[in-house]
Amino acid sequence: MTGAGAAALYPPDRVILRELGLRDGLQLAGSWPRTDAKLAWIAAAHAAGVRRIEAGSFLPPARFPQFADVREVVAAASQLRGAHASVLTLNERAVADALGTSVSEVVTVVSATESHSRANMRRSQSSAIGLVRTARAERDLAGSAFPVVTAAISVAFGCSLDGGVAPDTVLGLVDSCLEAGAEVISVADTVGVAGPRQVGELCRQLLPRLGDVPLVAHLHDTRGTGIANAFAALDAGVRVLDGTIGGLGGCPHAPGATGNVVFEDLVFLCERSGFPTGIDIAGLAPVRSILAAEMPGEPLSGALARAGAPGFIDWKAEEAGSRTPS
Repeated sequence: MTGAGAAALYPPDRVILRELGLRDGLQLAGSWPRTDAKLAWIAAAHAAGVRRIEAGSFLPPARFPQFADVREVVAAASQLRGAHASVLTLNERAVADALGTSVSEVVTVVSATESHSRANMRRSQSSAIGLVRTARAERDLAGSAFPVVTAAISVAFGCSLDGGVAPDTVLGLVDSCLEAGAEVISVADTVGVAGPRQVGELCRQLLPRLGDVPLVAHLHDTRGTGIANAFAALDAGVRVLDGTIGGLGGCPHAPGATGNVVFEDLVFLCERSGFPTGIDIAGLAPVRSILAAEMPGEPLSGALARAGAPGFIDWKAEEAGSRTPS
């Protein structure tokens, strides 16, 4: 059964969208916002209704200067009413650093292939699962339900280093992560090779296996299937999805891994599909403006940004006709 922290962070009676731009969105970026602009980004996203924000990663600042201010960003996000910050951790030191902050969620990574695990984390799959166990044990020593420990299964649908990934491989890794103490499971199409059928089938296999443990779909739009895959996940029963403003992002250790699902388009998809998000689509425009000003060399994607939200849609009526969560 899921822990109290995970149940509070991801209640199963609603769709929750996580904005990962400050972490995944900056991994491959050649430039990034100044700290005060990051804080403005968080404030604008929060004003629009975003409540789950990945604030960065605990990595060596000399190699990853875009995350040097992660503690300040976490502190700012955690102070916003109803907001929850998460961080990515790839080793024991990062876990310890994260536990010393006000984060609500610590995300560890377990790659679905051995080659990606060693390229991304410089450790084996079994060692990566051991990090899940370490994070959970150290969190439990504090006697708190937070931060929640999440295991993210990367390259879950295929890997540009090792090729195809069988669903049974992912299912086995998920079982191992749960045994190690993971309280939330995320499956990632890191290199954007999945189609709706693959996403729907894997999610339908995972959800009964997980019971009340939340399942997150982390999808990339590398080959244009991201938004279709997001709907397939929703249709299968997933209620937590990731995206980034403008579709920024990608994994630096998986060749060809570019572009997350565009967060604005994901909000529109959910709202038009009968899954209210509590996010004001128009309110996301100031966030995008901050990115355009601070990262002028980084292309921003998004169908909604190009075409706009239809002004004739009665959003209140849409919400009144929303689906009942499965």
